[in-house]
Amino acid sequence: MTVPSTPDRCASALRRWRIRRRVSQLELALRAGTTQRYVSFVESGRSRPGRAMLIRLAESLEVPLRDRNALLLAAGYAPAYPERELDDPGLTAVLSALERVLAGHLPFPAVVVCPAGQLLLANEGFTALTAPVAPKLLTPPVSLPRVLLHPDGLAPLIVNLDEWAWHVLDRLRAESDRNPDARLDVLVTELAALVPARPRNPGPEHVGFAVPLRLRHEGGELRLITTLTHFGTAADVTLSELKLEAFLPADETTAEALGDLLGRQRGDAARG
Repeated sequence: MTVPSTPDRCASALRRWRIRRRVSQLELALRAGTTQRYVSFVESGRSRPGRAMLIRLAESLEVPLRDRNALLLAAGYAPAYPERELDDPGLTAVLSALERVLAGHLPFPAVVVCPAGQLLLANEGFTALTAPVAPKLLTPPVSLPRVLLHPDGLAPLIVNLDEWAWHVLDRLRAESDRNPDARLDVLVTELAALVPARPRNPGPEHVGFAVPLRLRHEGGELRLITTLTHFGTAADVTLSELKLEAFLPADETTAEALGDLLGRQRGDAARG
């Protein structure tokens, strides 16, 4: 099946992705099992790649599935990757599995986010951690970066806000540079105006290679590190864009405090 194509747009887009990934034509050719001459011809519009070859080139450049479909359409081919809404029955089993993963992280906070940091699922640990956050920031659609860095969110409780905020913003910028998303650019601009200036000499307050999130808590401090997980083998556009972010304790004191926090929340809910 083919659709009306715009080969020049496909060639330009493929070249932009190669440059964005900092890959030479020769390296791309080796990855995709073809020749540098052929890659050059494709990028100049002198050759029109077949559907399978275009998919192989896109895979070699780690182009997101949504953008792979756009490349295929531009070349005159039908999309290769389905995109289902989150309420599609076909995704029920996957979402249930994600909920079990979130439950498995308890008492530690964990969430599943959509593109641009929009919250999809959260466990009780995250709900307990974000109890001080203003309700307006927890009203859907919820933006996880806003919950963390907005003055009405957790920002006033973050001991190392100047360092940790820029760690988050730099990560979002890097994500947008790697996989362009105008929503992320807008969000980064918004939040950068709300957080303290970037520290000139950030301290070595790291756990291994991770910048800890240090939160004031009942006269003490919670020290958390974050991990990100995604579907590395997803063949569905929607699933490929989901990420699981877990907030893990950096010490035993924090682990115990998170357990107590969850226990109190459950007790309050039972009494309420």
